[in-house]
Amino acid sequence: MADVTYVSLARVERHRGPIRHAFLPSESSAVVFGVHGAVASHYGITPGDSEPHATTIDYLIAAVAG
Repeated sequence: MADVTYVSLARVERHRGPIRHAFLPSESSAVVFGVHGAVASHYGITPGDSEPHATTIDYLIAAVAG
Protein backbone atom coordinates (compact mmCIF):
# COMPACT_ATOMS: atom_id res chain seq x y z
CA MET A 1 0.00 0.00 0.00
CA ALA A 2 1.25 3.50 -0.83
CA ASP A 3 2.16 6.03 1.82
CA VAL A 4 -0.53 8.51 2.86
CA THR A 5 -0.17 11.61 0.68
CA TYR A 6 -2.61 13.98 2.38
CA VAL A 7 -4.74 14.21 5.49
CA SER A 8 -7.30 17.01 5.57
CA LEU A 9 -7.51 18.89 8.85
CA ALA A 10 -11.07 20.15 8.43
CA ARG A 11 -13.19 21.02 11.46
CA VAL A 12 -16.97 21.57 11.58
CA GLU A 13 -18.81 23.42 14.34
CA ARG A 14 -22.59 23.28 14.70
CA HIS A 15 -24.30 26.58 15.46
CA ARG A 16 -27.97 27.41 15.86
CA GLY A 17 -30.46 25.30 13.92
CA PRO A 18 -29.06 23.93 10.67
CA ILE A 19 -26.11 26.35 10.52
CA ARG A 20 -22.64 24.81 10.59
CA HIS A 21 -19.25 26.46 10.10
CA ALA A 22 -16.54 24.45 8.38
CA PHE A 23 -12.92 25.45 8.89
CA LEU A 24 -10.96 24.20 5.90
CA PRO A 25 -7.25 24.20 5.09
CA SER A 26 -6.06 27.27 3.14
CA GLU A 27 -9.28 29.22 3.78
CA SER A 28 -8.99 32.35 5.91
CA SER A 29 -12.59 32.25 7.09
CA ALA A 30 -15.17 29.58 7.80
CA VAL A 31 -17.41 28.16 5.09
CA VAL A 32 -21.04 28.40 6.20
CA PHE A 33 -23.38 25.47 5.57
CA GLY A 34 -27.12 25.57 6.10
CA VAL A 35 -30.33 24.81 4.24
CA HIS A 36 -32.49 26.56 1.68
CA GLY A 37 -35.57 26.02 -0.47
CA ALA A 38 -36.88 22.48 -0.71
CA VAL A 39 -34.25 21.16 1.71
CA ALA A 40 -35.33 23.65 4.39
CA SER A 41 -38.96 22.75 3.75
CA HIS A 42 -38.17 19.04 4.06
CA TYR A 43 -36.68 19.63 7.51
CA GLY A 44 -39.57 21.87 8.59
CA ILE A 45 -37.56 25.09 8.61
CA THR A 46 -39.54 28.14 7.59
CA PRO A 47 -37.84 31.08 5.84
CA GLY A 48 -37.84 33.21 9.01
CA ASP A 49 -36.20 30.49 11.14
CA SER A 50 -32.78 30.58 9.53
CA GLU A 51 -30.94 32.57 6.88
CA PRO A 52 -30.57 30.41 3.74
CA HIS A 53 -27.12 28.99 2.99
CA ALA A 54 -25.81 26.32 0.64
CA THR A 55 -26.19 22.79 1.94
CA THR A 56 -23.39 20.29 2.33
CA ILE A 57 -24.81 18.41 -0.67
CA ASP A 58 -24.53 21.62 -2.74
CA TYR A 59 -20.81 21.73 -1.97
CA LEU A 60 -20.42 18.03 -2.69
CA ILE A 61 -22.09 18.34 -6.10
CA ALA A 62 -20.01 21.42 -6.94
CA ALA A 63 -16.80 19.57 -5.98
CA VAL A 64 -17.66 16.57 -8.13
CA ALA A 65 -18.78 18.71 -11.07
CA GLY A 66 -15.79 21.05 -10.85
